[in-house]
Amino acid sequence: MNETVEQLVARQSPLAETHARLDAKMRDEGECLVPASYADVAAEYEAVRGQDGAGAIDLSSRGRIEVTGSEAVQFLNGLITNDVKALAENVWMQAAFPNPQGRLIALVRVLRLAGDRFLFDTETATHERVLQTLSRFTLAGDFRVTDLTDELAHISVQGAGAARIINTTLGEEAAQVERGRIHAVNWKEQTLHIIRATHTAEDGFDIFVNADEAVSLWNALVDAGARPLGFDALDILRIEAGLPRYNVDMDETNVVLEVAPEEAVSFTKGCYIGQEIIARIHWRGHVAKRLAGIVLDETDEAQDDTAKAERDDKLRSLDGKEIGRLTSVAFSPKLKRTIALGFVKYDYLKSETPLRVISNERELAAHVAELPHVRGSWYEPSNATAESGA
Repeated sequence: MNETVEQLVARQSPLAETHARLDAKMRDEGECLVPASYADVAAEYEAVRGQDGAGAIDLSSRGRIEVTGSEAVQFLNGLITNDVKALAENVWMQAAFPNPQGRLIALVRVLRLAGDRFLFDTETATHERVLQTLSRFTLAGDFRVTDLTDELAHISVQGAGAARIINTTLGEEAAQVERGRIHAVNWKEQTLHIIRATHTAEDGFDIFVNADEAVSLWNALVDAGARPLGFDALDILRIEAGLPRYNVDMDETNVVLEVAPEEAVSFTKGCYIGQEIIARIHWRGHVAKRLAGIVLDETDEAQDDTAKAERDDKLRSLDGKEIGRLTSVAFSPKLKRTIALGFVKYDYLKSETPLRVISNERELAAHVAELPHVRGSWYEPSNATAESGA
């Protein structure tokens, strides 16, 4: 290993010793170190994209925040873009936290658990921001906020074979959980919660388990056939899936509607912070720019080292107008092309629109592509039966 468990900055995953035992190469992920790879990024990628494989990912570096109280629904409905009042027990949804200018504080998942408990799943980069935003209201009424990030682990299983792995490990009912639903499972005399969600465009399951049982669950998933998957392979997979990351593809300079999925915003629920600006943009018809897919036309092998597309490269139209920039870039083993996410001005968002990537003062031929770049098993008819999740 290049780094050791002791070098974790603020917090370590309950699986830190497991990653060390597997000789994982570690990398910094904001608040802690995460596995970059387990020696073979290509094999980890293929485990997820393969015909019946699956990868196990330690997502415990993300944030998990619980909200309870008789006034929780009222307060939350004034803070996020989606309709908390319409969220039934044991159902989850995507939502955004906007600031008063309608710009993005965070994209989150909101799980409504039994007993009117809400669990927020946030990216690592937005964990503290969401916690601070929620905590501001704890003195205003019966609204309680608890950071459970250290108490709960978060493990994801992704791939066409993910349901088979979950069936073997947690049972048939867990493997058949519908999209948008939450399933509670008794594991080692403790309750864990599982949702169906993708980080890769393949079928997937996210599991929230007590930290002291994370190792036994991880080992059971690996014994059932899941391959440990590091964040280097996950980055390629999530770019192929068209899924943005905070502080990489989006931040507080972005209006919510430039990046949020359609199902994360309700336009009928009433007022919330930033609602007026978001609604005005919506009823106007469109944002000025939006996150889109970009594909370079040349194969990777045809590009020399001075003409590799990189993050923040500018985008130009064929008549020389600046129309956007790249935010994430990766070589797609599936497509055998360099692909990217980037912001593109509205008039150029149509799929197949030709453009130029300006990289190292050279112009690279490219075009706009529909997202996701890769439509994996998540989009197969047998899986696409209910609400989408990302």
